[in-house]
Order: sequence, then C-alpha cells, then structure tokens
Amino acid sequence: MNDKNSNKMWGGRFSVSPSEVMEEINASFAYDQRFAEQDIRGSKAHAAMLATQGIITKTDAKTIAKGLDTVLEEIKSGNFQWQRSLEDVHMNVEARLTEIVGPAAGRLHTARSRNDQVATDFRLYIRDTIDVIDRSLADLQKTLATKADTYAGTVMPGFTHLQPAQPVTFGHHLLAYVEMFARDRSRLADARKRLNECPLGAAALAGTSFPIDRKATATALDFAAPTANSLDSVSDRDFVLEVLSTATICATHMSRFAEEIVIWSTPQFGFIQLSDAWTTGSSIMPQKRNPDAAELVRAKVGRIAGAFNSLTLVMKGLPLAYSKDMQEDKEVTFDALDSFMIALAAMNGMVQDMEPAPEAMAAAAGSGFSTATDLADWLVRELKLPFREAHHVTGCVVSMAEKADCELWELPLETLQSVEPRISKDIYSVLSVEKSVASRTSYGGTAPQNVRKVARSWIKRLDRAPYNR
Repeated sequence: MNDKNSNKMWGGRFSVSPSEVMEEINASFAYDQRFAEQDIRGSKAHAAMLATQGIITKTDAKTIAKGLDTVLEEIKSGNFQWQRSLEDVHMNVEARLTEIVGPAAGRLHTARSRNDQVATDFRLYIRDTIDVIDRSLADLQKTLATKADTYAGTVMPGFTHLQPAQPVTFGHHLLAYVEMFARDRSRLADARKRLNECPLGAAALAGTSFPIDRKATATALDFAAPTANSLDSVSDRDFVLEVLSTATICATHMSRFAEEIVIWSTPQFGFIQLSDAWTTGSSIMPQKRNPDAAELVRAKVGRIAGAFNSLTLVMKGLPLAYSKDMQEDKEVTFDALDSFMIALAAMNGMVQDMEPAPEAMAAAAGSGFSTATDLADWLVRELKLPFREAHHVTGCVVSMAEKADCELWELPLETLQSVEPRISKDIYSVLSVEKSVASRTSYGGTAPQNVRKVARSWIKRLDRAPYNR
C-alpha cells in the first residue's frame, strides 16, 4: 500500500499513503455520511459569509453553492461514489466538489477546520433529531391522553411492590406516562437551547486571522449565537451526552411501560390484548401470542444507556482541544437515537392498538383487600380515630377476611363491629372499588372526573401547541 506519491489529503507534509489498517481505523465515512446534508448546509453558509467579508469572490461563492447542491443531489439519489481513502464525509464532499467546479472548491476551506466543521455538523444533526423526537413524543402523549379519556372510569388495581395496593383507573395509569413524557420533552427542549450555538469559525482550536463574521454564519444556520470559546467549540461533546442522557431517561420510562404491557397481556393477568400487528407466534407452540414489540422496546434502553456510557468513557480523559478519540462519538450516537426513535414509534403503535379487558381489571382491582385504606380513612373521617389506631383496626379486619377467605365488603357488619363497635352499615359505601376510585378527588387523584378533566386538558394543549418547535 505504501508508495512514494504524496498524500493529497494531507498536502506536502506526508510522502507516503497510510497503510490499509491505518486507513480502515481512521475512516469514518461509512457512518458520518449521515451528516451530508448538515455538512453541505454549513459549507454553503460558510462560503456565503466568506464572500460577504471579501475573503473569496462572490462568483466563487455562487459556484461553490451550486456545486454543493449537485453533490447533495448525488448523495440523495445514491449516485455518490464514497472513497474510503478520503476518510470522512467532509473530505469526500470537498473532493467531489473539486471535480465538479474546479479550483474554486479549494477556497471553501478558508478560515475553517474539519474540527469546527464536524462540531457544527453534529450540532445541526442533533438539533434536527431533537425536533423529530419531540414530535414523536407529542404524538405518543396524544395517543395516551385520548385512550385515558376513553377509559377514565375503567377500574384496575394500582400496585406497589407489584402487589395490589389501591384501586385506580386505567385512564389514570396512562396519564402517569403522559406526565413522564412531558418531563422528557422538557429536558430535550432545554438541551436544544444549550446546544444551539454555532462552532463554525473556531477553526482548528484557536480561531482564525481572517476577518470572518461568525454571527452571520450562526444566523444563516438558525443558531442563536456563535460559541464563545474556540477551544471549547471543537472539544465539547456534552451536547451529545445531554441528549443521550435524556434519551436514556425517556427510554427507561418506555421500558417500564413495556414491562407492564408484557405483564398485562399474560393469561394470568389478562388486562389487555394486543392484535396480531404487535405480537408474534411461536415456531413450536401454536397457542402463543408473544408481546415481542413490547419486549424489544424494553430492551432498547440497554443500547441507549450503553451509548451514553460509551461516549462518557471516550470523553473522560481527553485534554483540550480535539483528539481523534472523538471520532468514536458518532456511531454509538446514531445507533442509540435510531433505537430510541423506533422504540417510540412501536410504543405509540401498541398504545393505539391495545384493548383493555374491563371485567378482568375490575375483578383484580377488588382482590388483595385493596380497599383497606378506604376503611381506615372512613374510621378516621367518621369515627375520629387517630390514623394509627384506624390502621390497627383495619389490619384486624383484613386478618378476619383472610381467615374467612372473603373480601372486605363480604364481612358481616357484626364481624366488623366485633373489632370496633361504632362501625355502622355506612362502611359498605366505601368498600367497593368503584366507590374507592370515585372518592379520590384530590388534585392528581384517580377519580374518573379528575382523569377526564386532565386527559382532555392534555388533548387540548397538544392540539394547540403540539411541538416545542
């Protein structure tokens, strides 16, 4: 592989070409070609600025812009010939531009480096991806809120420790995830604001002696401002880490919901059913309906969190400014965000598809003495017992029900009065699961009237301003 021809990409400094192994480990075009559109947007803005500042001619800037449009068309159509020897998307684009427009292409790289170029491309890409994710999350929220409104009064068990705790409604349960995804969207919006500064013009690490206008390129690319420190501009990847961190949190929320879908769809629970569109069969057991989509969503958090950890470890020991280690920032990020977006789409599809089984949910909601807290609250409210004493009385009643193998509302009044003589027949008004959920009218509670109000409020909010941008 080695020869005496000079390496054109590196200019006159090197007299031989890199070995095949060096070429292989150094090349990134196989994955960073995903930056092509952002790279060309940045180059067009840079060329226009150079012309405005009199650094290159306006004729050259127009020639460059037209040539870059041709390159982008070739890439989009699949007719672009990528060359591994040129390493990355930037040099591949520039080499093809040179073939198309000639010497004018050589002026494009004036007053910039691949260091600020890739930092700009990456910020543009992450910003674009955040906008796509935000729309997907808003759509998922709308799906959840709509289903919550439909099933605002459908009783189901609420769990702690995966044990029946208190009755809630299916709509209330779904709205919990609407709130989680709202916080995820807020985190993404915050991350977007922080990354929305333009590194272009920081050059390799120290800025440039050319009279460039960094505010002009920032404005042309819809950034809020240029980055303030050239060293930080090219060595920072915390904007990627922040988005991966947020994606990890959101994927964890999806994974928790996916786990519930897996549990709820078992015959032992039978709370919901997913159609053939979101389940698979078995190669040997013809009766099986496996919730594979939910299981895969549950698994995606591993890849997303792994990407966050991977990039953290890449960055943790790097001195300023740029090091080639940072080339490892892209592949894991692309994989993580791809995984995240397919999981979002699958989750939205499953929520739209799943049908609850109200009778099974209601039967389970009444099991495990789930209205015991209602009994204790009644004792406090009606008999003025201290809560701890009411808790003790209720515990005794539950023990009696266990021994009698019956539910609380099936115990005779005289049995209840043997524990606390002042208990009246009014106690039965709070022991049904329907009465229990209806009584939870405190702000944020599970009462159906609360659920309908909140669900409809979310639907209106999402219809009025569905996306952060």
